[in-house]
Amino acid sequence: MGRPDPGTPPALAGARARVARLLLTDGPATASSLARRLGLTSAAIRRTLDELTADGLVSGDERPPFGPSRPRQRGRPARVFFLTAAGHDAFDATYDDLASQLLAFIDESMGPGAVAEFARRRAHGLEDTYRTQVAEGRDVVDRANTLAELLTSDGFAASVEHSAGDSLQICQRHCPIARIAEEFPVLCEAEAAAFARMLDVHVVRLATLARGDGVCTVSVPLSRGPGSGGDRVVDKRAAMCAEVG
Repeated sequence: MGRPDPGTPPALAGARARVARLLLTDGPATASSLARRLGLTSAAIRRTLDELTADGLVSGDERPPFGPSRPRQRGRPARVFFLTAAGHDAFDATYDDLASQLLAFIDESMGPGAVAEFARRRAHGLEDTYRTQVAEGRDVVDRANTLAELLTSDGFAASVEHSAGDSLQICQRHCPIARIAEEFPVLCEAEAAAFARMLDVHVVRLATLARGDGVCTVSVPLSRGPGSGGDRVVDKRAAMCAEVG
């Protein structure tokens, strides 16, 4: 946590960088949606997507990698494009191997409890940084929106998605430590616990980039009433984090 905006990777420039960053911040999108939002021609977008796909930074499918699918329409379905794991890695600094080795050393020399304690301290550091601003929210919706804005400022491309039910979701479409968290999922668990403390409600982790889900998301109940606890069964494929434009 606390890393500055990931910036533009050296391997990306021009239209490639604009397309990749939009997929990073806004999530999966069709070619026509990308062209409209970036003010580029369909031919230019498709050429750029072909280049990014050939480099393994972007992939396309008839349905988004997470969240609800669009209603099926006549004709051939439009392909939905999204960043691959390599695409996400392109936005990260190359310190993952060192950090992973350090945590592995702590795990081997001091035991898994030491890694868990590190994760808790890291999460508390996040709270110390964000708590005052988040606490100013008049309700859980305000607090969640503020938390998402702060996470985005630290490179996590976060947003709040509202459902028709009694909860909302905080979605993180990028995580600078996803590769490390894949080896040490306790980092994700401690982060979710920190979210719960700052929002003052129990949250449910639905998906993580570290597990290959395509997005990190937690479900946040809008009240503390019955059914707002963590024992609800939530289908991560029904997550609202992938509204495809």
